[in-house]
Amino acid sequence: MDDGKKYFVHPTACVDDGAKIGEGTKIWHFCHISSGCEIGENCTIGQNVFVAPGVKIGKNCKIQNNVSVYEGVELGDYVFCGPSMVFTNVQRPRCRYPQRGARFYLSTPVGDGASIGANATVVCGHRIGRNAFVAAGSVVTKDVPDHAIVMGCPARIRGWACECGEKLGDSLVCPRCGRRYAQGENGLKEEKK
Repeated sequence: MDDGKKYFVHPTACVDDGAKIGEGTKIWHFCHISSGCEIGENCTIGQNVFVAPGVKIGKNCKIQNNVSVYEGVELGDYVFCGPSMVFTNVQRPRCRYPQRGARFYLSTPVGDGASIGANATVVCGHRIGRNAFVAAGSVVTKDVPDHAIVMGCPARIRGWACECGEKLGDSLVCPRCGRRYAQGENGLKEEKK
C-alpha cells in the first residue's frame, strides 16, 4: 500500500486514473481496472481480471482469476465470482457491425451475497438474485431468483440456498443456522422471528 493509498495494487496491475477503489481492496497480478469503474471496500480482485468503465462492484466481493467484468454488470455486496466465469454485455455481437455503448449493453445486476461458480457463463440482460448460487459450468439464460441454486446448460433451478450457503430442504429451514424462508415475489425471502 504505497503512495498513501488505502488499497493494494500489485506492480503488474494497471489501474487507470479515475477508477474509484475502496479501502482495504486488493488488486492482484496483471489486472486492468478501467477509468470510471467503482470497486467497494475490502474486495479481492484476483489475477488477470478486467473491470470495464462504468462497472460497479460492491463491498467485500471476491473476483477470482481470469474474470472480465464488462460494462453493464453491477455486483452487489459479498458477491463471489469463481475462476474463469464469464459475463457478457451484448446479446448478438458482430465484428463487422460494432455494438458499443449504453445503447447496446444490457444490464446484468448481481444481488448481494450471490455466488457464481468457476467457468459459469452469465448471458447479459439477466438478473442474478440475492444469495443465489450458480453452479460451476452453468449457462445462465434467464433471471435467477433470490436464494435459487441453478445448474446446467441452460441453468435450471435445482434447489434453494440459505444466506449462509447451506442447501435448504423442503421445510425451507436452514439445517446449519436455523434461518427460515418462505416463497416471495423474486424467489425466497427470510421469515423474521
